Amino acid sequence: MSTMRRSPLLNLWLVIGYVFLYTPIIILIIFSFNESKLVTVWAGFSTKWYWELLQDKQMLSAAWLSLRLGLMSATGATVLGVLAGLVMARFGKFRGHNLFAGMITAPLVMPEVITGISLLLLFISMEKIFGWPSNRGMLTLWFAHVTFCSAFVAVVITSRLQEMDESIEEAAMDLGATPFKVFTAITIPIITPAIASGWLLAFTLSLDDLVISSFVAGPGATTLPMKVFSSVRLGVSPKINALATVVVLVVTMCAVVSGFFMLRAEKKRKIEIQSAQRNAESDSPIIN
Repeated sequence: MSTMRRSPLLNLWLVIGYVFLYTPIIILIIFSFNESKLVTVWAGFSTKWYWELLQDKQMLSAAWLSLRLGLMSATGATVLGVLAGLVMARFGKFRGHNLFAGMITAPLVMPEVITGISLLLLFISMEKIFGWPSNRGMLTLWFAHVTFCSAFVAVVITSRLQEMDESIEEAAMDLGATPFKVFTAITIPIITPAIASGWLLAFTLSLDDLVISSFVAGPGATTLPMKVFSSVRLGVSPKINALATVVVLVVTMCAVVSGFFMLRAEKKRKIEIQSAQRNAESDSPIIN
């Protein structure tokens, strides 16, 4: 059996790509331990900026708000994205299918400025007509983030459902399982890695959003990107580097843990499929 070997030039481009992507992050982490206030001048090793970060109540409050907002937005977007992906992948070509698909994917190509202005006008109109929401804050941020994050989750789920073998679901329904039972016992476990990927993607997008949040946030709701952007405009502080280092470490740990569980679930699913195939072969009658 012949094995494919990558050319040295391809390996070189791969190394260059990784260096280009991760060198700025490594430099940021190194300078978060800089003694000097100047982020480009190394004056010795120090952890004082991490202690100053812990003393900054406004920064910690913004980080806590963004964390809660990211968790809530990712969960809400995942629920809507799974339902939308199920409709687009399993309900066939119904009337208005193309319009529905276009509306689901529109936030993917819509400029964030347009989305932010549209949501701002929507919330202002709702407040004048219905008296709700009475002020812009955590609730309006959550609605806005779920709106654009659900589109990304829907695309991930739709792609996974279209690649899935529908004969497994059909066999379960032939054996008497209800559609809800098939969805919860068969479809959901199979697409769990895609659901986890969509949730992580939505969480990252929500945590990173600045433009849309700037339009729909009120005076008492400042997210972490908004706080960092306002601080950087006055000059980059090593305290921002310390904050970025903490965020990088947290995101890396989450990605590693989720990747481990997803890989474990995928291996378990492959073992179960192989076991089921062996049982089917052993139970099949032998024809002479």
